[in-house]
Amino acid sequence: MRNRNISALTLAAAAALAAVPAALPAAAATPTNSATAEVRCPQLSKKLSWYGDNRARLQRVIDERGRCANPHPGHGHERPVAAFDWDNTVVKNDVTDATIAWSLRHDKILRPKSWKATSKWLTDEAHRALTEACGTDVPVGKPLPTSRNTACADEIFEIREDGRTMSGAAAFAGRWDHRHTVPQYAWVPQLFAGHTVPQLESYAAKAREEALAAPVGATQTVGTHEIPGYVRYYDQQRDLIRTLKKAGFDVYIVSAGSEPVAEVWSRSVGVDRAHTIAIRSVLDREGRITTWNQGCGDVPVNKGEAIPYIDGKRCFINQEIYRVKGKAAWQKQDRARRIALGGGDADTDVTFVGDATGAHLVLNRNKSEFMCRAYDNADGRWVVNPMFIEPLPRKTGTYPCSTAAYNEHDGSKGPVLRDDGSVVPDQRDSVY
Repeated sequence: MRNRNISALTLAAAAALAAVPAALPAAAATPTNSATAEVRCPQLSKKLSWYGDNRARLQRVIDERGRCANPHPGHGHERPVAAFDWDNTVVKNDVTDATIAWSLRHDKILRPKSWKATSKWLTDEAHRALTEACGTDVPVGKPLPTSRNTACADEIFEIREDGRTMSGAAAFAGRWDHRHTVPQYAWVPQLFAGHTVPQLESYAAKAREEALAAPVGATQTVGTHEIPGYVRYYDQQRDLIRTLKKAGFDVYIVSAGSEPVAEVWSRSVGVDRAHTIAIRSVLDREGRITTWNQGCGDVPVNKGEAIPYIDGKRCFINQEIYRVKGKAAWQKQDRARRIALGGGDADTDVTFVGDATGAHLVLNRNKSEFMCRAYDNADGRWVVNPMFIEPLPRKTGTYPCSTAAYNEHDGSKGPVLRDDGSVVPDQRDSVY
């Protein structure tokens, strides 16, 4: 298990190197012998549906960066890297929500000494709302009866989902870099403070079993919130990851969720702990999760200032995969230290997916900054696909790329700019 203890500030990193730098030329030569082709050029399944020519475009990257072009990756040659977001990218629905929902329904959240101490940005209004809803009768460190206390479950879930209390008051306030973190995401592992990593993994495993057994379209109730009750692995993404691995790629998951939760799910697509990057909680001397997490780049151990979120995903990829240290980890690297293929579904993925040198795979969930980049397709490598299960309908109107789609560091909105500084024009939804 990766050491998350505060005494070990060096984050665990996988021993993968950079993607082989190459432009995307015409289709690579394929061996004529079919048996040789199968060994050297693993193929995506033709039985699984992709939008348009997306399968062929992804296959071309696999052929040109994998074993087909280099039969011996790792033997004097650098292995190409692929990285994927998890929730709504590799699976349909959110495994963090599934874990929190299961935990609330089974009384697994421990009462903190002070709700205010769970997040450096939690407002007085949120502290009061949580204290009033959850009460003070339960001793500190003991489970809250959230399965019976609807008001307590509601406040916790509303704050996690929308960053607001049930009365509509802001749950988080203060200053943070909005491209490095979002407080309600950072708050999730902080909610599990006091538990051990194996305990949290067991909750995630039970939530996983329940979510996979529920039929597609099922819902569940948490407090008074109705949320999706099922999760499914996308067959196309399973196949893509399997094919990439057979072709000699190192494949990583990069999630803005809690790392023990992500690890429980990622192993079923053949991605191990060393290749799963998410929010890494610092443990106390007894091995219990604290409200601190390990940092990235020039941000040391912290209380949520740096997580794998928007530019933070780039930072963790640069630091964990390519061993880029300090402030430079936040910056776009040269081609030799960038992933070959990236996949995501939301604005939180836009930076690292955009860094890919071979293909930028986007599952369309109508997220403005991400879709502006995807539809502008400045380098011709953006591959847009509807969600494989319950895809969204076409977005009405246009994405406000030229005025208010970019997530600024201070939380405001601005125009999306290309690398040359030109403004991306507003885009219409065309892949749905």
